[in-house]
Amino acid sequence: MDNPFPQDDSLDEAGTSFSKHDSNKPMISLVEPKFIIGIAEVLTFGARKYAIDNWKKATTADIRRIKDSLLRHTLAYTSGELLDSETHLSHAYHISCNVMFLNYLLERVAKDTK
Repeated sequence: MDNPFPQDDSLDEAGTSFSKHDSNKPMISLVEPKFIIGIAEVLTFGARKYAIDNWKKATTADIRRIKDSLLRHTLAYTSGELLDSETHLSHAYHISCNVMFLNYLLERVAKDTK
């Protein structure tokens, strides 16, 4: 059986240097925290209005509705309207949520067709 703990060959001879083998992992710290919070606020609004994770129930039949929502928020944003009139949150956060919904749905469909 292979050793699940890789050898740390980046230690100096005294073993005093910090090393972490994470160069192939995403650098989550590069994402603006306020942006993550904004997306979470949109999702929280949706959870209160519909249900927690209601968006995960979408099917391929709902792709058009998700795209329409994405385009409505994009057109509002590009027309100079910064905040959604219902949530009073940035259209950019709504756009991001819609992209996430589409990505989730398309990945689920791809997984189901394998």
